[in-house]
Amino acid sequence: MSKKITSFKSDQFTESVIREMTRLAIEYKALNLAQGFPDFAAPAEIKAAAKEAIDSDINQYAITWGARSFRHAIAGKVERTLGLSVDPETEITVCCGATECMMSTMLAIINPGDEVIIFEPFYENYGPDVVISDATPRFVRLQPPGKDDPTGVWHFDRAELEGAFNERTKAIVINTPNNPTGKVFTREELEFIASLCLRWNTLAITDEIYEHILFDGARHVAMATLDGMRERTVLINGMSKTYSVTGWRVGYAVAPPEITNAIRKMHDFVSVGAPAPLQEAGAMAMQFPPSYYEQLAVAYLHRRDRVLDLLSRAGFRCFKPFGAYYIMTDISEFGFRSDVEFAEFLVREVGVAAVPGSSFYKDPVNGRHYLRFAFCKTEATLAEAEARLSMIGSKLKRLTR
Repeated sequence: MSKKITSFKSDQFTESVIREMTRLAIEYKALNLAQGFPDFAAPAEIKAAAKEAIDSDINQYAITWGARSFRHAIAGKVERTLGLSVDPETEITVCCGATECMMSTMLAIINPGDEVIIFEPFYENYGPDVVISDATPRFVRLQPPGKDDPTGVWHFDRAELEGAFNERTKAIVINTPNNPTGKVFTREELEFIASLCLRWNTLAITDEIYEHILFDGARHVAMATLDGMRERTVLINGMSKTYSVTGWRVGYAVAPPEITNAIRKMHDFVSVGAPAPLQEAGAMAMQFPPSYYEQLAVAYLHRRDRVLDLLSRAGFRCFKPFGAYYIMTDISEFGFRSDVEFAEFLVREVGVAAVPGSSFYKDPVNGRHYLRFAFCKTEATLAEAEARLSMIGSKLKRLTR
């Protein structure tokens, strides 16, 4: 009797749909509004610092859990921006991107049979992370705003969330500002979640990678700053989005010492360490003044409004984001059978790549009316996207002849 070659875990999820859309964009020479990476230059100061570190032969292993200079710079920034005092020697772990931070954190805290609550639609890595960690995901739906909803805010049902907690709930994952919806969780919402974490002795894992990309008066609140949550929160962040260096793969986790020690052990055997010269550049980036983050938000606000306008004129119903750099859209009016079918039409026939909404849901049926677009692109890219999307109508007529 032959043995099954692949694992049971690998059978429970697919490869990344987001990254697959990037491959299709390359194949069809389409504009990539799918994957969330900027197509403009990173700050010159950061690149210069990385080059200087390489030229200075900082090219060997850093301390496994992060170069001392970078950890201390992270602690300084966290205290300046969030008001949290963090010990860089015992409470910070530097990983290969926020994605690895999430994976190492789950491996560090989860036992077989534990449950992890995830809001959906969710960044597609969260579900597989839970499966790989031998836990069971419990999904709580974020509901989109209705057409006549003046707030325009995605929201969750508090009774549904409360019902998802039980004695097996080890953690809840909170991504704010949120990918893919652009929701920014309010202090009141986070306080409600915190009350449930305290009641059920549950940890909060907060993905705060978009903390500085905020619009329309939205404010970022870190769960770890709320009463009783400092000792039960793992705060995950990184350089990718704030400093436009998604390819560098440098992230960090901030957690109480006992949890940090466990994360460091998992990280050590998952990836050994993040790139040493890029950590030195990160130490410099963490010193940027408040004006850098203010200008970042202003620049992304312009792009958001630009893309909201061009998508609306192309026939999409848009959900306005209040943070991060994505726009979820309703594609019901286009008449396609599924989001995947429409996304394939867009990339092949129109020359614009977006992400099928179903990839953000446990049950693909729940996302079949959505597409997600990224607006972290240059004006030249957005202008060309506008021109191509304006041709959807004519392309559809040609397709149905």
